[in-house]
Amino acid sequence: MAAPRAAKRPKFASGEAPPQRGEDDYVPGNIVEIELFNFMTYDHLVCCPGPRLNLVVGPNGSGKSSLVCAIALGLAGDPNILGRASSVGAFVKRGEVAGHVKISLRGETPDDKICVTRKIDTKNKSEWLLNGATVPKKEVIDVIKKFNIQVNNLTQFLPQDRVSEFAKLSPIQLLEETEKAVGDPDLPVQHRQLVERSKELKALEVAITQKEKTLNNLKALNAEQEKDVERVRLRDNLLRKAQLMKKKLPWLKFDMMRKEFVEVIQEKENTAKQEMEEAARVWEDSKGPIDKLKKHKATHTSNIKKISSQINENMDKRQKVMDHDLRLNAELKATFDEIDDLKKQEKSRQQRILKTKEDLAAAEKDLEDLQPYELPKAEMTQLRDQIARINVEIKNLKAERDAMESQLAREEESMRRCSDRLKEMESKNSKLLQALRSAGADKIIEAYHWVQANKKNFREEVYGPVLLEVNVQDKLHATYLEDHVPNYIWKSFITLDASDRDYIVRETKQYGIPVLNYLVREGTKRRPLNITPEMRQLGIYSRLDQVFQAPDTVKDVLISQAGLDDSYIGTDETHRRADEVSKLGICDFWTPDNHYRWSKSRYSGYMSAFVDAVRPSRLFKSNLDVSCIEELQLQKENHVKNIEGMREALKTLHRKQRQLEDEEAIIHKQKEEIINAMKYHKKTREEIQRRVDMKRQMLRNISREEDVESSTRKLVDQVAKLNDERFHAMIKLKDLLTEAVALKWSHTEKNMASIELDTKIWEMEKDVKKLEKEASQKARNYEDCKRITQEHRRRLSIAKQNAESIAVITKDLKKEFEAV
Repeated sequence: MAAPRAAKRPKFASGEAPPQRGEDDYVPGNIVEIELFNFMTYDHLVCCPGPRLNLVVGPNGSGKSSLVCAIALGLAGDPNILGRASSVGAFVKRGEVAGHVKISLRGETPDDKICVTRKIDTKNKSEWLLNGATVPKKEVIDVIKKFNIQVNNLTQFLPQDRVSEFAKLSPIQLLEETEKAVGDPDLPVQHRQLVERSKELKALEVAITQKEKTLNNLKALNAEQEKDVERVRLRDNLLRKAQLMKKKLPWLKFDMMRKEFVEVIQEKENTAKQEMEEAARVWEDSKGPIDKLKKHKATHTSNIKKISSQINENMDKRQKVMDHDLRLNAELKATFDEIDDLKKQEKSRQQRILKTKEDLAAAEKDLEDLQPYELPKAEMTQLRDQIARINVEIKNLKAERDAMESQLAREEESMRRCSDRLKEMESKNSKLLQALRSAGADKIIEAYHWVQANKKNFREEVYGPVLLEVNVQDKLHATYLEDHVPNYIWKSFITLDASDRDYIVRETKQYGIPVLNYLVREGTKRRPLNITPEMRQLGIYSRLDQVFQAPDTVKDVLISQAGLDDSYIGTDETHRRADEVSKLGICDFWTPDNHYRWSKSRYSGYMSAFVDAVRPSRLFKSNLDVSCIEELQLQKENHVKNIEGMREALKTLHRKQRQLEDEEAIIHKQKEEIINAMKYHKKTREEIQRRVDMKRQMLRNISREEDVESSTRKLVDQVAKLNDERFHAMIKLKDLLTEAVALKWSHTEKNMASIELDTKIWEMEKDVKKLEKEASQKARNYEDCKRITQEHRRRLSIAKQNAESIAVITKDLKKEFEAV
């Protein structure tokens, strides 16, 4: 008989009976009491749920969700599971510093109660108490797990903000979450193990089926291959014999190459070597007679060089004697010419004295006839006064021009600063457009450039994007304004004409940028700011519509679309006394850390409060003042006009200065003409006086010339001396010519003998070169034979290595080779 099948799983891991309801109808772990203090909308609340289904009914904002949040946080739940706030500090009632949640759970008996208290504060700190004693959070979690309370399980605890998440769970996920919630902790584990075992079983079944198919295929293949075994054995025998022949073939080739090498190649190399040595010996023997003739020729060449040196020395001596004779002949001719000149000079001397006296008299007469020249002092004084006056005017013009240039430089510097400031503003404009693109308006820059390029096509003024039109001086106010105004408005364009709106929407459809059309209503006025003393006491000092500058149209759109005139601005004092602000009828206000809003229920009239943390500004990081841009543009235009006027004035001053300088140049030229006339008269007088003095000196020099007869006698004696020197030079030249003829004869004889020796040496060298060529040919033949021998040795070695690589000769292998 088969053994009874074991149960799938025990009902409870501990083996104990499931928890039963007591006499009070509660199950252990049920919530019997909830106490809230300064928690969300409650100042203090005590609630006692029943043992069965509990239903909490009330209008919006009455605190139903607050009870759910208190249960989750009081039972060690994380704030994130509620889908509201990420920190516990956000659950403290507004205006309070701390609060607590106390949840009482039923124990094993009706009298046994377990009290879990969680104290929280605005600094996100939590303190846990268990039955009044401070304990760590882990101990509280252990108590919660003991009763199988799973706050994180959506099938057991489902906040309203996580309903959509619960709806997205698949059936399998719902089953798993339900198993976790029923109470048995082993049930999910056993479920996962069952799924894994099912997968493993299916995989094993598939593997067994595949292996059976493989076994059948292998058996059929084995039966077919047994027929081929005999053919394979026969083939192996033939292959073994062929393999032996392959081994023997390289050794047969090696033996044939070795026989050829020994019989043919080495014999050729020995013969070539003997022929080379014989040719080298004959060539060496034929060079001895040539060396003897060359030594004899060298002796003749040395003697020829000595004779040539003596001939050159003789030629140098003869050249010197001839040069000396030519010099004496030239001196002799010059002496005769000088004698003739002396005779002619005496004749012309008297004529020169007469001519010099006549020239002296003419020069003295010219000097007497020259009239004295007086400088016109009155005219010179007048010219100097005119030059001084013009210089003063030029100096004044230069001072005026320098002042004008300094003013122009200052004006240009101001315009440069203005231009730089405008560029800086434009760069801020780009940063704002980039901020809008980062915030989700991907095509805002293209839309902005399109609107700027098509402004001429609009009927009315077009503003936008709105972010570029708004200027906020205070960064905190900019944060308030950005958080308060809907995001789509910042990237919107505003038109004043419906046709402009339609045109922009049609042309910029691909950019996806909103366009608002503003209708100007006559008689509408903005609500003035009225801060009462009560508001000031609570720290309220302004309103959102008062903290920024923008064109009137843009400001009206922001006020009408975002209700800026209903949102007030306060301080930290306003934050501390937020509950009192609502009593003044203010339902929307900002503090440095939070944004407070009150809304009234349409059903019950109950007021609900909302507090949001102030998020840091992202769009207004690089805000700019549009009015400042217009003012800078106006300043730049004024600077440009001033600069153009100053440059025209500078050109006029420059023309005046040039006219005065030209006038000064003319007066200077007149003055220089008078001075040059005076210098010319003085120079003329000096030249005539110098001519008179020169003629007088010339007359004295002619009178002091020496006597002609004594000079002639001296020159005759000099002629006789020069003739004697020429005679001795000719005698020496004759002796040198005789010696030169003898040396030339000897040089010719020696040179003819040297030529004969050269002819004999040339003929013998010709024969020697022929023998040298034969010896070189024999040497080349021998080198070729050596190279062929080395090549055959290399090939023989390669053949042996190839044969050994295929098979090494052993005794057994040698016997097999002989048997084949």
